[in-house]
Amino acid sequence: MTPKPDFARHGRELAPNQTSQLVVIDIESGGQTIVFTADEIIEAPNWTPDGQTLIFNTGGEIWRIDTEGKTAPQRIDTGRLHDLNNDHVLSPDGRTLYLSSNDGHLYSVPVTGGEPVRVSNQHDTPFHYYLHGISRDGETLAYVAVEGAGEGRRINIFTIPSKGGPDTRLTDLAKPHDGPEYSPDGEWIYFGSERASELPGHSQLFRMRPDGSGVEQLTFDDRVNWFPHPSPDGRQIVYLSYPPGTLGHPPDKAVILRLMTPEGLNIRDVAAFNGGQGTINVNSWAPDSRRFAYVAYPFGS
Repeated sequence: MTPKPDFARHGRELAPNQTSQLVVIDIESGGQTIVFTADEIIEAPNWTPDGQTLIFNTGGEIWRIDTEGKTAPQRIDTGRLHDLNNDHVLSPDGRTLYLSSNDGHLYSVPVTGGEPVRVSNQHDTPFHYYLHGISRDGETLAYVAVEGAGEGRRINIFTIPSKGGPDTRLTDLAKPHDGPEYSPDGEWIYFGSERASELPGHSQLFRMRPDGSGVEQLTFDDRVNWFPHPSPDGRQIVYLSYPPGTLGHPPDKAVILRLMTPEGLNIRDVAAFNGGQGTINVNSWAPDSRRFAYVAYPFGS
């Protein structure tokens, strides 16, 4: 049995009869392996480019575990940051972690650990960064910004150089967007949005060119769809599908993980379970484009 580390507690917590399960699924065979089970909330696995390690967040911190769960998770040192959320990505070379802090900013830190460097900018008005994607050359980050506060807040997609620099706006609508992520060839950014619906919460999946042009809608069903993640070979998209009528992407829902082509065709279900927020907020494909990781939150009997 894998030893249980001492996770910090930060943010939402599991119910008394609930666990977090870090799972790897093989999309060709359908086989699933539970890599790690925790009594605390763990979220959002990233797969390292060498295929050896899964990185996830819990308790405001970032942890690593081998993909077979043979050893206990190990915390990655992020210096002064202990309020990190489930929006984090790895550089294509696997050397750098880019992190979203609950202070509203983006940071970089070596994947081996170290003192973080702020990447994002100070703004005169409320502007909260949530990271989701990185370009194949590692030069550009795609993120969602929550602009403003209260009923007037807007949630749109931007990019910023990974070493810091100006923010570039890609969308400018009152309806929310989330989960922007680059295709492996750099030709598209995939995302979820309520932009095409009159029904509150009814997010569908879209893609656009990296400059914000050429928006195309990809899903058209009655379910609520978020977090499209292209596979490394660019042939498939995995995404999180909520029941009709869901508002946003909350936890503890009867969700389905689905696959489709990059054009939104040949949609099929691959897994159904209790999940939602934290399940696949970030890209968790293995380098072989055959497996991906996710987190389920089952209730005990």
